[in-house]
Amino acid sequence: MTQSYLDLRDQTQSRDRSLREKVMSLEEACAFVKDGEHVALGGSTASRTSFAMLWALIRAKKKELSFSRSIVSTEGDLIFASGIGNHILTSWFSQGIVWGVSRVMRHYTENKLARFEEWSHMSIGLRYRAGAMGVPFMPMRSMMGSDVAGQLDNLKVIDCPFTGEKIMLVPALNPDVALIHVQRCDAFGNAQLDGLTFMDIDIAMAANRVIITTERIISNDQIRRAPDQTKIPFFTVDAVVETPYGSAPHECYGLYEPLFSHMDYYAELTRKDPAVGANEYLEKFYYGPKNWTEYLELIGLGSLLDAARRGRSIYDD
Repeated sequence: MTQSYLDLRDQTQSRDRSLREKVMSLEEACAFVKDGEHVALGGSTASRTSFAMLWALIRAKKKELSFSRSIVSTEGDLIFASGIGNHILTSWFSQGIVWGVSRVMRHYTENKLARFEEWSHMSIGLRYRAGAMGVPFMPMRSMMGSDVAGQLDNLKVIDCPFTGEKIMLVPALNPDVALIHVQRCDAFGNAQLDGLTFMDIDIAMAANRVIITTERIISNDQIRRAPDQTKIPFFTVDAVVETPYGSAPHECYGLYEPLFSHMDYYAELTRKDPAVGANEYLEKFYYGPKNWTEYLELIGLGSLLDAARRGRSIYDD
């Protein structure tokens, strides 16, 4: 059942929105995520995935989390395989077009070990937008008559009070926690994004708590020199964690491209036996390293430098 918006308003008003430093480690940020909560992921597909924070949550052995994201990629496999979450709400679940539909997702859903709740891409965006606006639902037309809508229970079709025409209502999404990766952020949580923002701004406004992982922490003076690039304001943010290559093996626009060879390696691991392959990957890259630096060392300096060269090439004359 959708939470009362009077209660949500009270929660929002009670938050500490002061201008204060929020820099901490990945492990400290894990405390903002409680077992059983709804976690929204920023970015989309293989772009700006907050892998560093997911890495920390998996290592912390969080339990019974549910996740939502506009489009889910490899991170969804690892959420299911690690056991930290058994419910993902998204519009598409695949490592990427070239690798096809996730074999890991199929294994876990077909064996009723986890749930993939599919909505249309627009409906998810409108649900986050409703959550950000503080309203309990959003009207839309794009899913009316579709097979996707037919698989969902929490939709309503009403007669529009103005036109008399049929209109669909989708409920707001207000995540307990949002994990969003950005190119740069100051110590207070003013986060700047380059490239597509996807649904991140609405997610940040809709969530009760926001954890920002950032490629680098910059000064507030630098933030103020380019205020138009600050997409997520400090008063929505609870934690700031500096994590270079925090989206690897996915991309972070303008800094590094996806690490395709690593993603090929993962796809090959899960090709024959999805569950065994995903767990083998987790053992090596998640449970083995002692810290995020060791994780990056396992991925390989050469691969990271190549991804950075390709990522920076968009700015070359």
